[in-house]
Order: sequence, then structure tokens, then C-alpha cells
Amino acid sequence: MILITGGVKSGKSSFALKLARKFRRRAFIATGVPFDEEMKKRIEKHKAERGKDFDEYEEPVNLGMLLRKISSKYDVILIDCMTTWLGNLFHYKIDLEKKVSEFIESLSGKEIIITNEVGFSIIPSDKTTRKYAEELGKLNSRLASLADEVYLMVCGIDIKIK
Repeated sequence: MILITGGVKSGKSSFALKLARKFRRRAFIATGVPFDEEMKKRIEKHKAERGKDFDEYEEPVNLGMLLRKISSKYDVILIDCMTTWLGNLFHYKIDLEKKVSEFIESLSGKEIIITNEVGFSIIPSDKTTRKYAEELGKLNSRLASLADEVYLMVCGIDIKIK
């Protein structure tokens, strides 16, 4: 399993696609929900960047269930991204602990997982944003401990940290 983290627009997705394209049977799981026009455009841009190189799945909430269903069919499963997925759980007011545990238990080791590093900034002023940043930090730490490789993307440069 590979975890790729970094800031917004740091090159995470491009790097993940490059790694995933080394495998023959590839799946891509998108967690984004087009809540507004800007997000719709981001999703379309990402789809164009992927091209037809992946079987695509869209799953904003039930990642664990989907992974269990499709894992045996693929050599690699790229998941983009934990940041959006966790935001979806917050948005829909879904039990974080339950969904995160289901997701962690469903990992097969063939995943390339993208996430964001949100803890490099100031502590957010509102309770919900603080809780989100803390939960994402905990999720990232759990994933990093399970991952075989971890990369931090900085200015489009991949830095292997594990």
C-alpha cells in the first residue's frame, strides 16, 4: 500500500497516476461529490487527466464496502482522496469511527491512497474545522502506519518518507 500526502495542488494526483499506470488491471475510486460548479470542473479535469486508463468508481461514503467488492479484480486501486471522503462523512453526519474502521479493515495492500496534509497551518478557529483537521490527522497517521511506502509531495516533488 502506498500513501501520498501533501498540500493542495502539490502534485499528489499526477504522481499517484504515474505509479498506478505501472500496473495492468487498474481501478480508480473517486470520493468527490459535485456540490457546486467549481467542484464539477475539478472532477471533470481529473477525469480528463486519467483518460481511459482506469475502471472508474464513484463512492463518496462506503469505501470499505466498495473495496471488499472490487479488490480481487485489480492489481492496483487508486483512491482519491481521504480528505474529500472524510469531508463527506462530516457533511452527511455519518459515524466516523464506524466508517473509518470499515475502510481500514477492507484494505488489501494494493491501494494507492491520496490524502492532504492539513495540519501545517494555524489551528482553525471553529470547532467543526478543528475536529475535521484532527480526524484527518488521525486517519493519515493510521494509514501511514499500515502503508509500505509514504510520499510527501512538495511543489510537485515527491519525497519518500517511508
